[in-house]
Amino acid sequence: MPPVIHEERCNGCALCDRYCPLDVIHMENNIARVRYPDECWHCGVCRQVCPKAAVDMTFAPIMLAV
Repeated sequence: MPPVIHEERCNGCALCDRYCPLDVIHMENNIARVRYPDECWHCGVCRQVCPKAAVDMTFAPIMLAV
């Protein structure tokens, strides 16, 4: 699953856009948007750098297997 941006929490800081290694996220009217959901590597950087916890990511069970 690609990242989900909770618009009501997003403060427009653009850290998710800046640190996404694949340019999956971009800013539109000071709100983060997922531009290329199929290109997401699920690295979680966007979620980690967001100061407002506006980014959620759901991992498929196969991705959680050790």
